[in-house]
Amino acid sequence: MDKVVIITGASRGIGAATALLAGEKGYSVGINYLKNKNAADDVVQKIQQRGGNAVAVQGDVSIEKDVVFLFDRIEDQLGPVSFLVNNAAILNVQSSFKEMSLERWEKIFATNVTGCFLCAREAVRRMTANKKSGAIVNLSSNAVKLGAPFEYVDYASSKGAIDVMTIGLAKELAAESIRVNAVRPGIIYTDIHESGGEPDRPERLKAMIPMQRAGRAEEVAQAILWLLSDEASYVTGAIIDVTGGR
Repeated sequence: MDKVVIITGASRGIGAATALLAGEKGYSVGINYLKNKNAADDVVQKIQQRGGNAVAVQGDVSIEKDVVFLFDRIEDQLGPVSFLVNNAAILNVQSSFKEMSLERWEKIFATNVTGCFLCAREAVRRMTANKKSGAIVNLSSNAVKLGAPFEYVDYASSKGAIDVMTIGLAKELAAESIRVNAVRPGIIYTDIHESGGEPDRPERLKAMIPMQRAGRAEEVAQAILWLLSDEASYVTGAIIDVTGGR
């Protein structure tokens, strides 16, 4: 039976790298995207060209009906879902805490926290109904440990919620053979930095990283795929830092 994984926010960056690697490792890949259909279709095409199986489905993870539709469509086309990578997240322009609006704060939490909750809940409901073992990997951030002062305290706070959700859900589901873990990327070369208003941020900060460089999306994807795999069969409730030592 196919190993079916849904990866949210998989049209770019870490999500796209994870989708490509999952396809190489024999997963059937459900690629969720919000707006950029062309980018999502390009990831699907690359997976298919390498002999894999993938489909792309548009949906806003912060909207419950979109999440249900996402899972329904993927299961119709690929089969029952046993794996989920909660990658979709947004970032706003750099700002001090006192200048942040409530609208900004709520939007960040709607996607980064509520979206993770809705997708994880939908996955768990289906896995348990089908009595299937499975694995969920949530994307956190090293910003949880640093706080992102004067830049992204809202984003860092949302990722702190992801850490707590990961630990609690892992304990709830351990006896049902569903593992839940998280990966905390550090400074990674992706275009999310453009959303924050500083596309060259990795270059500015790389000297602060013990390894003296920013990471690649593919390096984060390797950690995610390991946590999904049977090689991590006794790992749940773990949060793995992929930060270059920072």
